[in-house]
Amino acid sequence: MRDEYVRSALEVIGDPNVLINVVSRRVKQLKRGNRALVESLEKLSPEDTALREIIERKISYELATPAEIAAHHG
Repeated sequence: MRDEYVRSALEVIGDPNVLINVVSRRVKQLKRGNRALVESLEKLSPEDTALREIIERKISYELATPAEIAAHHG
């Protein structure tokens, strides 16, 4: 992953743990064949593509509520 992409993505999603989760989920989608939401003249890795999508605010996320978390772990 490119350091500058990570730094820029952290300006959008301030919590590194949340950023890692969003990127890893998106990388799985990209590897399954989902189309990238950003254009690039160079071939980007799925991780860099996900970071660019976050930087350009093409994907968003919601944090689970405590009740949702409890439901998944109960």
